[in-house]
This record gives sequence, C-alpha cells and structure tokens, in this order.
Amino acid sequence: MVEKVNSRIQQYNYNTINSVRNTVNTSAVNQSAATQPSFTASSNAKTPQTNNNVTIRTSLSGKEEKAKYTEILSHLDKNGRKIAENLLKTGVLLNAESDDKSTVLDNLHKMVTEPRAEGLNATTMLRDTLATIAYPYLITQQFGDIPAEYREAVIKANTEGKTNLFEINQAKRDIDVHHSGTCVAASTEFKLAKQLPAEFARFAQELSSPRLSVTKHLDLKNLTDEALNAIWLLNAFETPWTGDFHKATLNFAPDKNAILRAQIQTTHKDSYERTPLDVLMQSTFMQVGSQQSYNTLTDKRTGKFNQNDKGLIEFEKTFTESVVFNKNILSVTYQTVDENARLIGYETDLGTMKRHLLDALNEGETVIIGYTQTDNNNIIINGHEITIVDYKTDSKGKVTFICNDTDDGVPRAIEYTEDYLLPKIHHAALPQHIVQQDLNIVPNWVEGIEMYKQMRSAA
Repeated sequence: MVEKVNSRIQQYNYNTINSVRNTVNTSAVNQSAATQPSFTASSNAKTPQTNNNVTIRTSLSGKEEKAKYTEILSHLDKNGRKIAENLLKTGVLLNAESDDKSTVLDNLHKMVTEPRAEGLNATTMLRDTLATIAYPYLITQQFGDIPAEYREAVIKANTEGKTNLFEINQAKRDIDVHHSGTCVAASTEFKLAKQLPAEFARFAQELSSPRLSVTKHLDLKNLTDEALNAIWLLNAFETPWTGDFHKATLNFAPDKNAILRAQIQTTHKDSYERTPLDVLMQSTFMQVGSQQSYNTLTDKRTGKFNQNDKGLIEFEKTFTESVVFNKNILSVTYQTVDENARLIGYETDLGTMKRHLLDALNEGETVIIGYTQTDNNNIIINGHEITIVDYKTDSKGKVTFICNDTDDGVPRAIEYTEDYLLPKIHHAALPQHIVQQDLNIVPNWVEGIEMYKQMRSAA
C-alpha cells in the first residue's frame, strides 16, 4: 500500500469526531466490557517484550531501596500499600526501563521527597501514578467542570491579551469543555503506562515537579531515514531540542495553562474525570503533536498541520508516538477514502490487516488505531482513537480484540469482535517489519512534508 491520502482528507480529525465536513458529538460504540484486564484476558498473547539485558527484580536490594520503599508506604493508605506491594512482587516497582535508567521506585520516591509544582499535592500525585501504573484503564480524557472558586482565574488566564469584545466573550465560553479532543494524547499516556511503567513514572515525576517539563533522548533514525529530514520534523513541530545528526535531547512540557487545570483536578476531581496526572500528560502530548499550540483551558489548538482546532491528525499522532517512545512508528493506512470523505475500499484485505495486528500484539506491542464510522452513503462522519491491547480466539478461530477507550466512561477493557472492528480501522501504528512484506509503505512523515508544502503554496 502506498500511504497517499488527499491533502484535504488528511485534515480529517480521527481524534475528536470533528471532520472538515461535520461536527458530531463524541461517542464511541462499545460492544461489551471485558470482565478482566487485558493482560489476563488472552492466553495466546505474549508478555510485552523488553530488553534482553533487563533483569526482573522482585525484592529490594540494599538500605537505600528499602528506605525509599518505606518512605513511599508512609504516604499511602491500606489500599495504596497493597498496590505497591503487588507492584514489587511482579517486578514492576523495580523496573528500570526508562530514559535515564531510573526505576519506578526512584521516581515515586522523588515525588514525595522533592517539591511539586505549585498547587499540586505530592501524595495525590503518588497515589494517581501508582494506581495508573497498576491499572492503566483508569486513564480518561474527560475534563470535568470548573468550580465557581476557580472560574474567575480561568477566565482571566484565557482572556489574557485579548482586547476584542467578541474574542473575549468567545474565550469565556470556550473554557467549558464538554467533548474532549485528547484521544491520541490519552492513548499515548495509556500505552506509556502499560508498556514502560518506569518511563511513565519518570514522566509523571518530572512533569509534576516545579520545572514542569521532562527531557527525552531520541535517536534521529527512529524518526526518519535521513538525519536532515528528522531535524526538519523537529523544527517543523517546534520541538525544543539540542543535539547532532545522530541523537537529540528533546524537552517536553505541558502548555502554560495546564497547571491551572491540574490544580482544579487536585481539589475537585469527580468520578470518571481526569486526574492531575492525566491533565499534565495529555497536555504535554497535545503540545508535542500540535506544534506547541495547545491550550488546556479550551482543549483547542492551532498549528500549521491541522485546519481543525481540536485534536491531532494522523501525521501529528505518528510524530508524537515516535518521539515519546523513541521508536520508528509507521502509521499504516488501511481505508481508502475519496476527496468527499467517502470510504471506497481498503488497501489490503481484512485477513492481512488482522494478521498485522495479531503479529504486533504477539510481540508485546499495544497498537493505537484510528477507527471511523460512516453514514448510509459511506461518508465518514465519526472518527476516534483507541488502543488494542490483546486478543482472544474462540473455538472457530474468530478473534475478539480487547481494547482500551479513554472516552467511554468505562475504566476497564472493552471487547470488539473482528467482524465489527476490522472494517472500521482507518489506520494503525505498527512496527515496520510487520507490514513491509505486504504493503508498499510511504512513511507518514514523507506525506506530512508534502502536505505542508501544499498548504504553504495554497496560503
């Protein structure tokens, strides 16, 4: 398959249910809720692959680790201590697969012994990080309301610099976010927590620190084949970075208003709303993908690649996932869509698509996909981003995919049969070696550069 999509159709936003043609309220169709977390649902799925040099440790070593563990337990209630104990027994707490080789334990300890950003509570951050690592299905993209005591401060922040009365009134209305556009960001947060708990803990610790940012080392070859193209991408996405033609150190940070939203969720979080940790993580990933143009107070963005003001398009999503995981991520487009947003076919048969997904899952990958919904005329009206985490096969060989949806209000895995899900998949983020034998891939960044040139010419 050649991953070529008309530039107009590339603006279709699979993240917010908002397309260039329609604005539709966000809603995901759930078939059934899985009764068990995905990591226990399928006996034929393998344990996520890790570096062969990593040793799984389930017991504390030395006085320093024991002291850190004791300190952490002192900040937790009975349930929190039970979670921590289980993470130790399963090897997660001492996992060190992070950018700086720090463990989950190291970063949780820093949370409660070093200062947090203004208005954030160390114990709350510890509790939320611990719970999310233990059960990533808690992650949601639901914003929640703005309490009366915060409303004036939020309005002031969102109207800063505006003098036009129309813009001021619009800014006041925009702060009430009813339908979140952070599907990609929330799915990225979920994947990070599920696959790399130590790196997730490092992100959580640094993003909630007074510095409100986290560094990330990137091998440029994991972004594009040519170093100059990788550098072009980093600059085009306005990513702060230093480095050379081989490696770069990136700086990720939430937008300037994220701390206010995080403070609100620290003191006024309701059920099924985002935690302060979710706020910081999702704002950061939205910033990465939107060319540093996101505003957490309104859930809107600007930026050069997206004509919509909500969410991230496929190109932006692929860039975000690649730099966050320092991995060569290919966004494989399966659906063929014409210039009128009509689904007219597929780039490969559904059997091949299923094999790609199962191969990735068997390698321990979690696969972020964008799926679509169409009307009676096959016009795409809805799009959404979810994560496939596992699968199970019945006696007849039919596959049921076990997924996570951060926008369904269900804090557990959900199940979709292959007959339901496969025809709806527009794109999937997959390792190159899984698909290269079947499809002629043009990397997403190549299309992104071409799209940018077309947009510049049109402007």
